[in-house]
Amino acid sequence: MKTLSFRGKMVVLMVADIACITLAALLAYWLLEDYIALPNGYYYVMVGITCGIYILLGTMRHLFSNMPYYTDIHDVVVNIQILSIAFLLSAVVSTGIFDLVSRRYVLLTYLFCLFFIPGIRVAWRIFHEHNEELSSRERSDDRGKVRTLLVGAGEGGRLFISSLMHRPNEIEIIGIVDRDEKKRNYRLMGIPVLGREEDIPLLVAENNIDQVTIAIPSLKPKEMERILDYCNQVGVTVNQMPKIEDVMTGKLSVNRLRDIDVVDLLSREEVELNKELISENLKNQDILISGAGGSIGSEICRQVAKFEPKSIILLGHGENSIYLIHRELNLLYGKTIDIVPVIADVQDRKLIFEVMARYQPEYVFHAAAHKHIPMMEWNPREAVKNNIYGTKNMAEAAKAAGVKSFVMISSDKAVRPTNVMGSTKRLAEMIVTALNEPGKTKFAAVRFGNVLGSRGSVIPVFREQIAKGGPVTVTDFRMVRYFMTIPEASRLVIQAGVLAKGGEIFILDMGEPVKIVDLAKKMIKLSGYTEGDIPIVETGIRPGEKLYEELLADESMLDSQAYEKIFVGKASTYKLEDTLAFADELVQQPVGELRQNLIDYACEHQ
Repeated sequence: MKTLSFRGKMVVLMVADIACITLAALLAYWLLEDYIALPNGYYYVMVGITCGIYILLGTMRHLFSNMPYYTDIHDVVVNIQILSIAFLLSAVVSTGIFDLVSRRYVLLTYLFCLFFIPGIRVAWRIFHEHNEELSSRERSDDRGKVRTLLVGAGEGGRLFISSLMHRPNEIEIIGIVDRDEKKRNYRLMGIPVLGREEDIPLLVAENNIDQVTIAIPSLKPKEMERILDYCNQVGVTVNQMPKIEDVMTGKLSVNRLRDIDVVDLLSREEVELNKELISENLKNQDILISGAGGSIGSEICRQVAKFEPKSIILLGHGENSIYLIHRELNLLYGKTIDIVPVIADVQDRKLIFEVMARYQPEYVFHAAAHKHIPMMEWNPREAVKNNIYGTKNMAEAAKAAGVKSFVMISSDKAVRPTNVMGSTKRLAEMIVTALNEPGKTKFAAVRFGNVLGSRGSVIPVFREQIAKGGPVTVTDFRMVRYFMTIPEASRLVIQAGVLAKGGEIFILDMGEPVKIVDLAKKMIKLSGYTEGDIPIVETGIRPGEKLYEELLADESMLDSQAYEKIFVGKASTYKLEDTLAFADELVQQPVGELRQNLIDYACEHQ
């Protein structure tokens, strides 16, 4: 049987509603004909005017484009509003045409319409849901139900339960817990509130619960951790409904559960961007991102794509990583944005100049760099070649091509560095800021700390160690670090890029520092283990590591605040010739001397 088109379904709804109004008028006339006397033609005029106004207003308010089997309170309210206006205007117009109008007849017709039209839509939804439930039961007779205890009897819980109404046999919600004691024994969409969060261990055991699902979008990290503790007492699986923004954008459905991540347990409130300013600057522009296949570079690509640039040039040395991010972006944005993959090494000066000249980008985000501290301690000459000379090549090529703004990704390791990686980042900052000239390319650097989940992060290491049964290794129990999520760091880099006036070192507010050992404990807890199951051992600080990282050499070096969580450091500009002369000397030195001279020079030039 051929399915009706969208326009066909609209016509059917319109005809059905007209039939309801006509029937309501006839029924009212039949009930009142012995008590009232209507003027000739009044019935036809009133029904015609009412139907005409109703169809006009209904079309304007998209009443007929709503799917009746998803009718909700909002749809019913809109329907009542349109009917009320239609009957009111019909009564006014009829009064001007006829000498005598029966208010009882108009009111009774109106009441019948209120019963028939919204009532049919609600009945349609109930019938549809009943059929869906029967169909789902038939499909899943042989499948076990996941017995679920829901955390949160608020709007998040209501949204989650509502989303499951069409999939009742995949997840069976046995009950709800909520921090509000007053909600105990109440029901949310038919599901009983069994107790508070601290009752989770008892309720899991009593009701043979398979999983606990958290449905509180606003849950704070400490509260999340407390719920996790309750669940770990009885070894039950814990997950949560997706973020509301992911649901609203269509990225995920409400019932697509996600695991709790360590990010959810860290006390960070992510900053909101000035999207209008970014859109004004990036829309219809050509954007080049170096290191586009890396964890930070690829996320910058994803964030930039949301602002509808003309093209994104994905520059990177790793063939496979560039292939992956190119394929991802091409699938999502290929019809509206030109996604260009470029395999190139930033150390290849001639090629970098050719790429810049060919694509003429307005904005360049330079994320390509060697970042692993121990690797660079063993290979300092490669760190100099890639991080210092690679940055120099990118920056000078951008200037030669007339790029509008060049933003280099730096690190908190550049502050009073004790390692090769941080020292090369500091020299790269010096080169970038020294290249800035009024009226030409605006150069800036953005400095931030550790990024959760990036390739150089400790998170993947801890995750692998836990999967193997431990132990989890921490170099020093006193060690603390600043942490930020990959999306937040990338968004702030883009924000800083459009705020740049030239010559700045932007410093991102990383929030409160986190003890690495505490991070390890949280990850063990997330995995459903205790420290008795997975021990944490101290292995000693590695070469080049510090106990504490800094974003500034001194608080007095902070110049101003450019935006929420984005500060500007007081720029100390050094002569480009002196920095490059020192770098040229470095590559000629033995590795041992190179390392120490590099660190000393970077510390002296803060």
